Amino acid sequence: MMDTIDLLEAIGSDASLRHLPGDELAKQLEAQASEALKAAASTGDSAPLVVELGAQKSEPPQVTQAPGTEEEDLPEQLPTPLSPEEEE
Repeated sequence: MMDTIDLLEAIGSDASLRHLPGDELAKQLEAQASEALKAAASTGDSAPLVVELGAQKSEPPQVTQAPGTEEEDLPEQLPTPLSPEEEE
């Protein structure tokens, strides 16, 4: 049995395998692939591979260095538009 990661690399680099329907890909992998890879190929669900490979969910980092403004940069009061009488 080949290593799952090696098989995934082979599938990704071979267009004839990459574009096969799931059931046909599972048949191609029958003798070489792990049960999780065959299940993922036939169903399209990556959950078995996540379990096999021990992947952990990673949380996106919180953005703490976003641009902001200082209080002194903000105007005290927004200017009001001139009325037609004041424009003349």
